[in-house]
Amino acid sequence: MGKYFGTDGIRGYANQSPMTPEIAMKVGMAAGKVFRRGNFRHRVVIGKDTRLSGYMLEPAMTAGLTAMGMDVFLLGPVPTPGVAMLTRSLRADLGVMISASHNPYHDNGIKLFGPDGYKLSDEIEAEIERMIDTDMTARLASARYLGRTKRIESVYDRYIEFAKRTMPKDLSLEGLRVVIDCANGAAYRVAPDALWELGAEVVKIGVDPDGFNINDNCGSTSVGALINKVKEVRADIGIALDGDADRVIIVDEKGNEVDGDQLMAVVAESWSKEGLLTAPGIVATVMSNLGLERFLKGLKLSLARTKVGDRHVVEHMRKHNYNVGGEQSGHLVLSDYCTTGDGLIAALQILAVVKKLDKPVSEVCNRFEPVPQLLKNVRYSGGKPLEAENVKKAIAAGEAKFGKNGRLVIRASGTEPLIRVMAEGDNSDLVTQVVDAICEEVTKASLDG
Repeated sequence: MGKYFGTDGIRGYANQSPMTPEIAMKVGMAAGKVFRRGNFRHRVVIGKDTRLSGYMLEPAMTAGLTAMGMDVFLLGPVPTPGVAMLTRSLRADLGVMISASHNPYHDNGIKLFGPDGYKLSDEIEAEIERMIDTDMTARLASARYLGRTKRIESVYDRYIEFAKRTMPKDLSLEGLRVVIDCANGAAYRVAPDALWELGAEVVKIGVDPDGFNINDNCGSTSVGALINKVKEVRADIGIALDGDADRVIIVDEKGNEVDGDQLMAVVAESWSKEGLLTAPGIVATVMSNLGLERFLKGLKLSLARTKVGDRHVVEHMRKHNYNVGGEQSGHLVLSDYCTTGDGLIAALQILAVVKKLDKPVSEVCNRFEPVPQLLKNVRYSGGKPLEAENVKKAIAAGEAKFGKNGRLVIRASGTEPLIRVMAEGDNSDLVTQVVDAICEEVTKASLDG
């Protein structure tokens, strides 16, 4: 990770570095320079979610890009996967999403997509980063070749049509009562409309953004309101998206939360039966439950694991020809349709299976019994606790205790001074014991360091 770019683009507190209009403009200039690839009119699409700070960052990015001679198409509030899709569909050279995903309103971020609709590689991000702090005056376009800006009006219709086309032909959602929680975020208009056009009876919540209420006690990171609404209106299913709609959590008709691991299991099993998997397995991260791995093994499918972050999942999928991947947090990447996680399209795939099987969601989405899993975060003040001998010994002891009946994942957070200690195994007491023992040693090492 560099000075500006983290695990998923640039992110921070609005109007503080790096989320100031000045830096946003420089990111626009640097990205414009990197993606100017010839003597033709270059196009950039810019989407955003519903945060107040989007009004500040969008014109700043636009100024930087037009100064480099790029024509800017403003999409307004649109899901992150919609930006990826429209970058390709409008033959743009660059896609920009201004969003901090599932974070509170006071944060914001910038995600960049290449002309193929995929998030940028580390190398290109590093190149843009190097340029941000340099003087770009000599690289600016001449007065005659400045870019123009225009707002695209057909964004919603294009995205809704795109989402609807991912459903099997002749499959209607008629007869299903669906509650959708849009987190007062980017999908507040498109997601309910798409579901309604596909035949569902739609009850919508989290669709009144005011610039401050994005992800506030709503959406995929806070499903309480959705659970209550599903029970109140006796819905068949609840769907929770996050602020930029690239992840989804499902709630069944009984009010139980269904995470990304169960959703991947549903899609993997359904697509495997229909011969739609391009590889004999799926891709997930080291955080996905052991229960998912065992369930897939029973279907003769593999689970390839990557580092945490949907970028790593997508990279592995592209390299090894997988078309299903995702994260426990609800990022599902179905590369037959999308280049990045798309909460609405993942939800539509689940609804298609529910419709085909004609069974309640609680049955369809309960594919395996999760293995007891515990995650604890230990804050440290300095040094590198994971390199301390006592910590290494505690980890080795934990692995020995589990043998083949458990798993340990210990990693430093990419955004805070935290060590994340995760363990899972068939014996929940042993899981707790192992995690506590390692956390204790990490704390000691931090104090010693």
